[in-house]
Amino acid sequence: MSAYLVKNVSILGGEPTDLLLEDGVVAAIGSDVGFETGASAPSSTNGGAPSSTNGTDEVEVVDGTGLVALPGLVDLHTHLREPGREDAETVESGTQAAALGGFTAVHAMANTEPVADTAGVVEQVWRLGREAGYCDVYPVGAVTVGLAGEQLAELGAMADSAARVRVFSDDGRCVSDAVLMRRALEYVKAFDGVIAQHAQEPRLTEGAQMNEGELSGRLGLTGWPAVAEEAIIARDCLLAAHVGSRLHVCHVSTAGSVEIVRDAKRKGWNVTAEACPHHLLLTDDLAETYDPIYKVNPPLRSTADTQALRAGLADGTIDIVATDHAPHPHEDKDCEWAAAAFGMLGLETALSIVQETMVDPGLLDWAGVAERMSYAPARIGRVADHGQPIEVGAPANVVLYDPAARRTVEPAESASLSRNTPYAGMELPGRVVATFLRGKATVLDGKLQ
Repeated sequence: MSAYLVKNVSILGGEPTDLLLEDGVVAAIGSDVGFETGASAPSSTNGGAPSSTNGTDEVEVVDGTGLVALPGLVDLHTHLREPGREDAETVESGTQAAALGGFTAVHAMANTEPVADTAGVVEQVWRLGREAGYCDVYPVGAVTVGLAGEQLAELGAMADSAARVRVFSDDGRCVSDAVLMRRALEYVKAFDGVIAQHAQEPRLTEGAQMNEGELSGRLGLTGWPAVAEEAIIARDCLLAAHVGSRLHVCHVSTAGSVEIVRDAKRKGWNVTAEACPHHLLLTDDLAETYDPIYKVNPPLRSTADTQALRAGLADGTIDIVATDHAPHPHEDKDCEWAAAAFGMLGLETALSIVQETMVDPGLLDWAGVAERMSYAPARIGRVADHGQPIEVGAPANVVLYDPAARRTVEPAESASLSRNTPYAGMELPGRVVATFLRGKATVLDGKLQ
């Protein structure tokens, strides 16, 4: 298959037009495009599988009526688990889930077994992504050896490797040593890297199970104070400003954190931040069920925190949405709360939750979604071939999305090897109809290709 012609699609919510994807790029945009290839226009169904033209495979047509075309989504925060925890996820299964969610690129976090703290491991992950072919995989390198927080990992070697690592994080653990964090920020300046911090002061969160507040006391679960996140963010913003380096704050979850990031940006410091879909939608009252499906790091917070995150995402204080897709095998979640693993699935539901929390209430339009889920994460991760506007000559990384659809989340239908979604049985808006990676359909009619 060399080309797809999408008819009557709305690019970023604009007026319906036609979109030709050919030879890996956006070949044309406008009325009646694509027929200079010699193919005549076939019939097709709305959102259905494309039809062949004249019995050939030169051009296939997708009816885009009612669909929104967005640039392929880019996730700066994905856990693919391979190598080492293939019982939870593999690069192949995780990138299949990503494609079904409209993603054409994901950044794979370093907390694998072995840890991605050497050039050899990040190259392995990168090659596994290339072999799978569902979306591009950009490994995130560990900041410290073994995520132990004691000595810097091989940052330069990972940056110079075939994987060309530019994002480094000990996600799952905080780089709590201020001197080590300063050295990491200084080191990555040489190749325009960024340190993505998991903001969690460990001494303030020993044994913490959920958001600290009246409910944690009533449930008898050790509280996770907001200040444990906010203190690290404040410290690291000051360090980044001091050394003139790039800091990215992972999974911001509190209203106070939003204000600290907002103040850093107001001062012109090179700080970016992300919010996760679950922190935009879900709140800590769900812990009252004692269902470990709602146990996540950082924890679900209060309604006030959720509203502050939405406002920060709307005004640009929070730069991006990142999924923190964290698959776990059944036995790691089907146990008592205190023993359960932290984390939730997120790739296949992220766009629907952003529609539910940001688009439908009028806080973002589709151009704003493209900025926060494609353009900005690609900029932060220094990914050149993704996060580009849908315009002639751009790489054909495109997702077709039906915002009028409604769907009920069924864990058994997930492409992930794990089933730990907090949205099981929940009705969410929207449906990814098709995803194209460099013009190749990875998803059509909502199904993997």
